[in-house]
Amino acid sequence: MLEMRPACERCDAALADDGDAVICSFECTFCAGCGAELDHRCSNCGGELVRRPRRTLVAG
Repeated sequence: MLEMRPACERCDAALADDGDAVICSFECTFCAGCGAELDHRCSNCGGELVRRPRRTLVAG
């Protein structure tokens, strides 16, 4: 299961499970702003940063 990290690894901004964030294949996670500043390249591994899927709560 994908780890939904709660904060940007670069600026420490809070990231909601249903909010905008970007992630690489190693699950390095950044806010959308930092992802754009990094030109969508992970500063840890050099991998491509793509939009992180959103996890929504299921009512029930």
